[in-house]
Amino acid sequence: MGHLDHATFGWLTPALSYAMACVGAALGLRCTVRALDATGRSRRNWLLTAASAIGTGIWTMHFVAMLGFGVTGTDIRYDVPLTILSLVIAMAVVGLGVFAVGYGRDRVRSLLIGGLTTGIGVASMHYMGMAALRLHGEVRFDPLLVGLSVLIAVVAATAALWAALNIHSPAAVAVASLVMGAAVSSMHYTGMFAVRVDVAPSSATLSGATVMQFIFPLAVGLGSYLFITAAFVALSPTARERAAYASAGRLTEPDERAVDVAPPGFRTARAARTPMN
Repeated sequence: MGHLDHATFGWLTPALSYAMACVGAALGLRCTVRALDATGRSRRNWLLTAASAIGTGIWTMHFVAMLGFGVTGTDIRYDVPLTILSLVIAMAVVGLGVFAVGYGRDRVRSLLIGGLTTGIGVASMHYMGMAALRLHGEVRFDPLLVGLSVLIAVVAATAALWAALNIHSPAAVAVASLVMGAAVSSMHYTGMFAVRVDVAPSSATLSGATVMQFIFPLAVGLGSYLFITAAFVALSPTARERAAYASAGRLTEPDERAVDVAPPGFRTARAARTPMN
């Protein structure tokens, strides 16, 4: 069995992957909170942004962590279509869970359905990404640790959606995102510790793309998307802020009716006192 190294670059990749998970979680939670305060098309758009943020954050976290994954005795390549499919699955399934919470009338039921769906989406993305691995050997998984990783994903997703429903202050959302980032990272490394690789040394060329050819550029691009979207959301006024601005605007508008209710003869008397040029 080949020796597995989950941090070939030391703590760099685990720290970066945790940061990406936190950014994706914070952005997704903030967008979900915005969605719950909105209606109509605006709610739908906020939920779509939340799903893309959480899905992208989880995917980026996974593959940034995979930058530090190595197996002695074999090179590693990634199947490009399967890797992209894992990203699509992450956003689609997470989207189902987020929409279940955003449009559900029974909060408890919506939370349970949304948490289960989102958690399965997170786990599906992880193991679809692992299925994209190409190496000289056979990859096996410890069923107990696989089950534990799925359970962690479901609990983490449910807790995150509960936070979106019950926590609204930016500081509380930030704390919740740190906790969710830790939970998602724990799910990832629990799943990675479930991996066993039986290396079969070979001189044959592996199919697929290397980390630097495909994974690294895509992770950088998606990470940039998260940070740009986070800046946009931070600068975008909330529904309460827009209502406050509108109310302030109404209060500062001149009230022309004040002239209409002036006492009789007021204008005439004032006009008489005004000297003519």
